[in-house]
Amino acid sequence: MKQGDIFIYACVIIGAGIGLMLDQAFSGVLVGLGLGYLIKYAVYKDKEN
Repeated sequence: MKQGDIFIYACVIIGAGIGLMLDQAFSGVLVGLGLGYLIKYAVYKDKEN
């Protein structure tokens, strides 16, 4: 597992938890997945340059 994937997994788990509280688990997972990729991109974009 790459270190950048930890952001994605954490956001998916958090999104699923929030989604379960709102009775929309699948939507929460999708939002968490999108946020995870955005955070990963933002963090590792700076390290590439």
